[in-house]
Amino acid sequence: MDAMMASLGSGLPVLILHFAVTLTMLIAGVVIYEWITPYPELKLVREGNTAAAIALSGAILSLAIPLAFSMAVSVSVLDILVWGGVTIIILLVVYRVIDFLLKDLPARIVDGEIGAAILLSAVKLSVAAITAAAVSG
Repeated sequence: MDAMMASLGSGLPVLILHFAVTLTMLIAGVVIYEWITPYPELKLVREGNTAAAIALSGAILSLAIPLAFSMAVSVSVLDILVWGGVTIIILLVVYRVIDFLLKDLPARIVDGEIGAAILLSAVKLSVAAITAAAVSG
């Protein structure tokens, strides 16, 4: 029992630190994502646009998945910052490319088209899965 408490005592602060750093990176990634998208997703969600909610949810999940894998394979906060930062940059660049290549999709999401939002979310989640696998080796 003493060994377990000692392990908890030394491991819990590290867990909380890694969690806080990763969560902060996720929030920063979502803020940057909202800033670079061609339409104000959060505003549209607040106005009741379901398509925007699907698209934004897909983006948040697709940022969280590689960050989770980065945290899982990291041995220090610096590892999390480096690999998590790399995954966020990769995904944000890819999202801009996707928005450019599928130029009609953002306008269709603004118009509330669910199909466009599902397609956009699926593409972003697919790229996130590949990025997460690349990070975890």
